[in-house]
Amino acid sequence: MAKSRKLRTADVLVIGAGLAGLRTADILARAGKEVFVVEARDRVGGRTLTREIRGEQVDLGAQWLGPTQHRARTLAEELGLALFPTPAIGRTLMELGEHRGTFEGTIPALPFLSLLDLQQALWRIERRIGRVPTRAPWSDAQALELDAQTVESLKQHYAKTDGVKAALDVMVRVVFGAEPSEISALFFLHYLATGGGLQAEVEVEGGAQQDRIVGGAQQLSEGLAARLGDRVVLDAAVHAVQWGEEGVRLDTAAGPFRGTQLVVAVPPTLAGRIRWEPKLPPDRDHLHMRMPMGSTTKCFAFYERPFWRARGLSGEAMADQGPLSYVVDNSQSDGSAPALLGFMVGGPSRRWQRRSEAERRDAVLAQLARMFGEPALAPVHYEEMRWDDEGWTGGCPIGLMAPGVLTQLGPALTRPVGPIHWAGTETATEWAGHMEGALESAERVVQEVLSL
Repeated sequence: MAKSRKLRTADVLVIGAGLAGLRTADILARAGKEVFVVEARDRVGGRTLTREIRGEQVDLGAQWLGPTQHRARTLAEELGLALFPTPAIGRTLMELGEHRGTFEGTIPALPFLSLLDLQQALWRIERRIGRVPTRAPWSDAQALELDAQTVESLKQHYAKTDGVKAALDVMVRVVFGAEPSEISALFFLHYLATGGGLQAEVEVEGGAQQDRIVGGAQQLSEGLAARLGDRVVLDAAVHAVQWGEEGVRLDTAAGPFRGTQLVVAVPPTLAGRIRWEPKLPPDRDHLHMRMPMGSTTKCFAFYERPFWRARGLSGEAMADQGPLSYVVDNSQSDGSAPALLGFMVGGPSRRWQRRSEAERRDAVLAQLARMFGEPALAPVHYEEMRWDDEGWTGGCPIGLMAPGVLTQLGPALTRPVGPIHWAGTETATEWAGHMEGALESAERVVQEVLSL
């Protein structure tokens, strides 16, 4: 792409061509505002990324839509995109410590006492989630107490048996890409409150993993970008932002831009890499330094046939041992390209990323063979996506908060700074961390911009 050094101007500039930034620009453009979206990558989509593998469109990034994620589902419908259910017929496999079993439905295969413990722990967690204010979690009556704890502390308090503690470890790794000891209990409860609870977050049927988009989730961003046309500028990493009462000026790899207002729609840790002139207020500046991304590696094994189904298995599994914490059937909508998708997340993701790709592949296939049978050792193709290595994301699925961050710095997450507004799924009050949350954040920030 040719780089223009000519100053380009607009009413509103948007940094980041993921769903939040593109939807923001889309709504503003239809409201009559002149906009430019600048994106560091050579593509749109942010944490969605669809690539052709063996003739099929495969989501290497975000891919699922739940039944209550109405904004994302409506956008898919607007763009003429069809949905299909995640394959989930058959028994689910669970490996926790020495216990290995399969189950159907939503009742896990645990010993009786552990099952009672799990039900009690989930009930207590869900009950506490229901009391967290999604728009201002720092106003919770126990906010300071909860934000002084980690999820590890919460787990030890709510769960009594080793099996249930291991199950909660797996859930936290899969949802956050982090260990229970790394994140604030208040952040954990608030995040889950935005999506309707822990079970809504982790379940397939009726939950956040229920449906996929035929042809891939990146089409949502590509459809929005097509509407905006030349107003989306790629290969335009932002080096510096000058801001003040007169507006903003961006110094980018694609040349300078000037605008009256600015929307920043990238994860906080990436916003911290930009040089701000003058410096941002201390709470916002510190927020950028204290919201690291989770660690997620997606591992795909493609097969000639879905052999696990012949054994009565759904392809869904969870485990607290081995490189993979969660596995799901990732076959295409028409049943083609049978595949198992495994999530290497949190501590295991970071540890295994220090090993070679061949070592990771061997370990992943060995675990799949232990779970689903010897045919898992012979895929026709293996693919992995290490989101920690994606320079303009730095991890997945979301920016995290350790103890003390939410109560001390949380209000700065969405508070405008002069002409600067903050979007992105991290700022959402509905389905934070999901595509739905990115779209919800766009609606909020548009209201801020149009009200000035």
